[in-house]
Amino acid sequence: MNGKALALAASFAVCAANAESRWIASEVAVLQALDKVTARTTVLEVRRGERVSFGTLEILVEACHRRPPDEQPDAAAWLRVVDRRLGPGPVFAGWIFAAAPAVHMLEHAVYDVRVLACR
Repeated sequence: MNGKALALAASFAVCAANAESRWIASEVAVLQALDKVTARTTVLEVRRGERVSFGTLEILVEACHRRPPDEQPDAAAWLRVVDRRLGPGPVFAGWIFAAAPAVHMLEHAVYDVRVLACR
C-alpha cells in the first residue's frame, strides 16, 4: 500500500470512528468488474460477507459504506480478492473508493474491479 492509500485509509478510519453519521454502513456493494482481455464488463451486486466469482477471481466484500445524501456522493468497500489460479492467498485486500479508485486499486494483469456504490 502506498503512502497516499495509507493516508486515505487512515483518514477514512478516523472519520468512521469519530463521526459515525458521515458514513453509512451498507449491506450491498455494487462493483464493476472488467476483463481486460475480452473488454467484457459486468456489474456485480454483492452482499456484505458474500463471495462472488468473476473469471478466475473470487471477490469477498467485507464492508461497504456510503456518504449520506446531503454530502458529496462517495462509497468505499473493503474487498478481499483471490485469484484461484495463483493460490489461496489474496491478490488484493483493502478499501477501494468509488470517488478515487486509483488511490488504492487491484493491480492485476487481466482483471479490474471498481466500486460503483453501496446500498
